[in-house]
Amino acid sequence: MPTYVYRIIRPTGPEELFEIRQPITAPALTVHPETGEPVERVILPPQIGKGAQGNAEIAGAGFTKYKRMSDGTYERQAGTGGPKHVNPHGNT
Repeated sequence: MPTYVYRIIRPTGPEELFEIRQPITAPALTVHPETGEPVERVILPPQIGKGAQGNAEIAGAGFTKYKRMSDGTYERQAGTGGPKHVNPHGNT
């Protein structure tokens, strides 16, 4: 369930934000659930990554990771999809 950020709409005073978890299908709030003050949803960029992911996290997410080796071939480092070694030059 996603977390949404809302801003309380006030003519004066400091800006006040709050977060609330809602189903993605739920309509946006128009009033604060506790105080009844008018609110608007704040559009924020998505949080896609949390920094570098290890091979276990990559494989667990269903991806395959290859690492380029010194001879120009690629070796699978994480995941089970695809071949263990890839030679983009076609020779073995």
